[in-house]
Amino acid sequence: MAKILTLTLNPALDITVSLDHLQAGAVNRSQAQHSHAAGKGLNVAQVLADLGHSVTVGGFLGQDNLQPFEALIAQRGFADCFVRVPGETRSNIKLVEADGRVTDINGQGPQVDEAARNDLLHRLAQVAPGHDAVVVAGSLPRGISPGWLRELLQMLKVQGLKVALDSSGEALRAGLQAAPWLVKPNTDELGEVLGLPVDGLAQQRAAADQLLASGVEHVVVSQGEHGVTWFAAGLALHAQPPQVRIASTVGAGDSLVAGMVHGLLQGEAPTATLRRATAIAAQAVTQVGFGIHDREQLARLEAAVHLTEQQEGC
Repeated sequence: MAKILTLTLNPALDITVSLDHLQAGAVNRSQAQHSHAAGKGLNVAQVLADLGHSVTVGGFLGQDNLQPFEALIAQRGFADCFVRVPGETRSNIKLVEADGRVTDINGQGPQVDEAARNDLLHRLAQVAPGHDAVVVAGSLPRGISPGWLRELLQMLKVQGLKVALDSSGEALRAGLQAAPWLVKPNTDELGEVLGLPVDGLAQQRAAADQLLASGVEHVVVSQGEHGVTWFAAGLALHAQPPQVRIASTVGAGDSLVAGMVHGLLQGEAPTATLRRATAIAAQAVTQVGFGIHDREQLARLEAAVHLTEQQEGC
């Protein structure tokens, strides 16, 4: 198995509240509440660990609420490359209704100053070269500019790592300038950064071709319940997941990224890689929390994924 680094520059304590139906402006009664140390890179790390990889986690953590994050790192046996900064790691509140609709209320996160930025770069210069790949995922905290992110990705590439990026908005736009090895936007995120409509397959192919021509090797476009399409040189493969009972859609995209990175680093056939990655993402929406907890369920979901090779002109 591989040695993989995940970077979560703006992690969060996810507070997931389950309720029948959200009524704005009224008193709502929850059915359940769960809190998790999270953030896209940490979510990816948990799935990668369950797939057998050795994982190092890094980014920035607020000093005032470290306990849930340090407990997760210790429980999972991750190598810890996080820089501690003053303040609290943000809290993200996720209101999950019975029909699967999720309303997010995302916190802002601590301020990251120049000393903290330099500290992380110094740590990464020491530990990153021993890894096979790095997944940089999530939003940017205060004090981190899109330009700094681009330079970080370029540095990681120079150190010999395959760089997977999962972000949005200005962070994704800047990150694409570093030509990552893999990117996983959804259709809204891809359309926003390229200024193009990407609702249809032909539009997605045109957008992916633009990214592939810029040096990106793998473009994975997710569409929720409508599946995922993977574009690479000579490859356009669509996976349709089976229908499942939705507990929460939180972490589905992160699980997809982990599955793709796993299959690619293992050198598996494209069909096997995308089938498993799609099944892992489908399993993620059936649970609250992150990771692969039911191997038998995963095998059933994997068998039910429908793959279609997309032809030119579609």
